[in-house]
Amino acid sequence: MRPDSRLSRMLHVLLHMSRQDQPYTSEQIAAMLNTNAAVVRRTMAGLRRAGYVHSEKGHGGGWTLACELERVTLLDIHTALGGPKIFAIGTGDDNPSCAVEQVVNAALKDALQTAEALLIQRLGSVSLASLARDFDGRCRQGRHQATAGHHD
Repeated sequence: MRPDSRLSRMLHVLLHMSRQDQPYTSEQIAAMLNTNAAVVRRTMAGLRRAGYVHSEKGHGGGWTLACELERVTLLDIHTALGGPKIFAIGTGDDNPSCAVEQVVNAALKDALQTAEALLIQRLGSVSLASLARDFDGRCRQGRHQATAGHHD
């Protein structure tokens, strides 16, 4: 799983988990995300440490939610996943001797800092419960359905 897709993929999993009374195994989640179970276990470990999911070993075990969706934001999940860098783009040399590179780097740095602050603020304002409500609304309108074995 690419680091830049972990947040959206884990949100996907958490919303499915919120609609399931039974635990999801790492293998089931891996099939949903088109990855392997070892990657799922490594990724879910951060969510478990943060208290958002729980895992049970053995027959009938698997991953379940351990949190109230209303109390967890997208930023919380991003942070639990290790807070991968928000933007992959950045500036060149940190101490350029060229005045043009200095000007370009300053402009890019300012733009990226502003964009990152806005994105972090927005991620912190959206709860998993609001995503679940939006999902439920779309299902009621008949436009979408939750299918545990799919991957979008």
